[in-house]
Amino acid sequence: MNRRMWAIDVEGNGGSPPEIIELAIVEMEGFKLTGKHKHWRFKPKGGITPAVSRIHGIWERDVADAPDLEDVIDDVLEWLEDTPVVGHNVRVELDIIGRAIADWKPTAAIDTLRVARRLLPNEKKHGLEYLGTLLELNGAASQATGGAIHSAPFDAALSAILLDHLLTPLTDGDRLVVLYDADILSKRQGSLL
Repeated sequence: MNRRMWAIDVEGNGGSPPEIIELAIVEMEGFKLTGKHKHWRFKPKGGITPAVSRIHGIWERDVADAPDLEDVIDDVLEWLEDTPVVGHNVRVELDIIGRAIADWKPTAAIDTLRVARRLLPNEKKHGLEYLGTLLELNGAASQATGGAIHSAPFDAALSAILLDHLLTPLTDGDRLVVLYDADILSKRQGSLL
């Protein structure tokens, strides 16, 4: 399968509902990273809570000169186009981005958390950080982005690398079944949204 997709991740400000302060996308072709990526930081209206800053490392001073999301929506939409997206617990990205950019709806949304739960049923955890460490994928994500865990570029790349790692041993037919079941936007999954 040589389908082009974007692996995607957002970091929020800790508000309820959260505002996007960081958005990253990394391109995949045939489940492999292509090296093409885009990264934005935004200044939230509600500030960033210190508890969340300690997790992702983005503080108020880091986004003081960043644009408001509304000022660059056209750029974000141009990059995302009508392309399928991949993410770990991708529903979070869909919800947060969907609130901020009402016109955006990807053609598919592959949830690597669902893929991991299906293909690694005996693991006690399925969080992205845990799986990256367990499967020794963090180094590849760091090399691809220069970032660290909990940054949007790193987590987007790690989601892509995880998907490739989990799907590579499967036959083409099994891959398609897993992907279909992991697409939270498929008609079969639609009643859950």
